[in-house]
Amino acid sequence: MDYQNLIIEKKEGIALVTINRPKALNALNTRFFNEMDHFVGLVKDDKEIQIVIITGTGKAFVAGADISEMVDQSPEEGTAFSKLGQKTFSSLEKLKIPVIAAVNGFALGGGLELALGCDFRIASTKAKFGQPEVNLGMIPGYAGTQRLPRLLGMADALYLLMTADIINAEEALRIGLVQKVVEPEELMEEVFKIAKNIQSKGPEAIKKVKYVTRQGMKSSFEKGCELEAEYFGTQFKAEGEEGMKAFLEKRKPNW
Repeated sequence: MDYQNLIIEKKEGIALVTINRPKALNALNTRFFNEMDHFVGLVKDDKEIQIVIITGTGKAFVAGADISEMVDQSPEEGTAFSKLGQKTFSSLEKLKIPVIAAVNGFALGGGLELALGCDFRIASTKAKFGQPEVNLGMIPGYAGTQRLPRLLGMADALYLLMTADIINAEEALRIGLVQKVVEPEELMEEVFKIAKNIQSKGPEAIKKVKYVTRQGMKSSFEKGCELEAEYFGTQFKAEGEEGMKAFLEKRKPNW
């Protein structure tokens, strides 16, 4: 596919995806979702890629969905547009490998929903976050009403969803929406540093941590523990054997 909205760079097992519609503040449109779907499909089968990083060009991560595309949609078209976005972000979330959001600027509406579809979020001090859909008489359409309360808890999520408040990076850090805040010029260096740290761990262990944790959140505590015990056991004759021997022999593991 000829990407028009995405810039894809691959280096040393890391895929950097830069959303590139700066004149539209990287607003999400149908073309974006189709391109992201295509990219996820490629990465899913690419054994050389261990981590995905998503960021944006200019002063926005993503400032929302493309209202110029939405304004004349019928209710049926709106539902289809919502389902398209939900499908794309769910596919991103279901990738076996870690997906990190490097939030460089505005992450509003669909932009915050994209960030929520990532495993965690590192933010620039210039980042802004919010779900301002109710200002337009709308509601989030890309699973914001579902992922936000699961991450923040019901009260903080409903506060953001109902007030449409735009919060800064420090407030986002305080409520657990992001995991780290750095100066703008340090953002990508810090995110790549985190990615390299993750790369140094057992690659199958990282995938299983992601899978077991996410599956456990969708089931009961007891079923989650059963899944954890099963996958814990499988690692003994996989990476665990090498990792534990390396520890005892005081050497780096050979993954």
